[in-house]
Amino acid sequence: MTAEPLLDGTPAAPRMSGWLDRLRDLRNRKVADPAFRRWAARFPLTRLFARRQAAALFDLTAGFVYSQILRACVEVELFGLLAPGPLAPEVIAARIGLSREATLRLLRAASSLDLVEPRRDGCFALGPLGAAMVANPGVAAMIRHHDMLYRDLEDPVALLAGRFQPELNRFWAYAGDRGGDVRLPGPADHADSLGHAGYTALMAASQAFVAAEILDAYPLGRHRHILDVGGGDASFLIAAGAHAPQLALSLFELPEVAGIARERLAAAGLGRRSTVIGGSFLADPLPGGADLVTLNRILHDHNDDEVLTLLRAVRRAIAPGGTLLVAEPMAGTQGARASGDAYFGFYLLAMGQGRPRTLEEISAMLAVAGFEHVTAWPTHTPLIARLLTAKPRCSGPF
Repeated sequence: MTAEPLLDGTPAAPRMSGWLDRLRDLRNRKVADPAFRRWAARFPLTRLFARRQAAALFDLTAGFVYSQILRACVEVELFGLLAPGPLAPEVIAARIGLSREATLRLLRAASSLDLVEPRRDGCFALGPLGAAMVANPGVAAMIRHHDMLYRDLEDPVALLAGRFQPELNRFWAYAGDRGGDVRLPGPADHADSLGHAGYTALMAASQAFVAAEILDAYPLGRHRHILDVGGGDASFLIAAGAHAPQLALSLFELPEVAGIARERLAAAGLGRRSTVIGGSFLADPLPGGADLVTLNRILHDHNDDEVLTLLRAVRRAIAPGGTLLVAEPMAGTQGARASGDAYFGFYLLAMGQGRPRTLEEISAMLAVAGFEHVTAWPTHTPLIARLLTAKPRCSGPF
């Protein structure tokens, strides 16, 4: 992969020319006119565009229904059931415990979403999206986890106004009070009934996707010692250790999670190569000496002041000439704006802290914290994660 250098400051967004603004305003006035919409739906040169726009608007309206159809398929383990091959609806009904009529309704709905597909003999097989769900516990775990998010989004305006404490805020035990203008009423109780184990298990289930993006995009083999800050149960560090056998492995995590990571590293045969340190990266010094420090899905979970505190701590701990690697989904990503700005924007709001940031925003924060030579590394699936590396600045405040 070829890396792309960035400016160390936030570049000004390109100013849209006045004529293009006026053209878009004209378009919007026309689209808002019912008579024009009826004409566009009939006219041959605009018919396809009008139909696509109507379908896109309907999909936005019906999106919750689609996601719940997927949730039902996960709940009855439909994808694993169809993985060996097509089955008749009667067989599927008996296996998932629903009536034939209810099973057909689910199968037809799932077929419309490319989760399953009908065959000529009346059987149903996996569709292209359903096939991607097979042996994919991370996606299934996130789908089940979304039950909490959907409840928090039942009244999105109340969520934006901070009128209640969301379930996700309690689930993510380390989440603090919201920043900005949004405040939770009264003292927030961040106790999670599952403790730190709940979110640690969820992060571990989805870590394989992000780890694959990092390992395919960035050459870990050029380093001797990696420190994974906020590394959870060591899922990424285990993958990195297998990928680069020469790496010494260190992990810094909350004490409640550090014990889980230590056990998993030992079980993976990496105990002698690894060191696990318990602490808070917002309050305790990070261990020094690593020439590669990784922040894997950490920055977007925290508010701006906490991000700068963390980045400065990394700057103090990293070995001279070392590399900081940041991996996470980012706002403004071409082809994945909805996931960055919409999904993570509201997910992190319900969580109680953090925000999705653009690549340029993170680059600017790195410069403030004492880093330079910020570089973007292309990943195969930017929707899952984008990668930035930076070098510690040799002099100046940080």
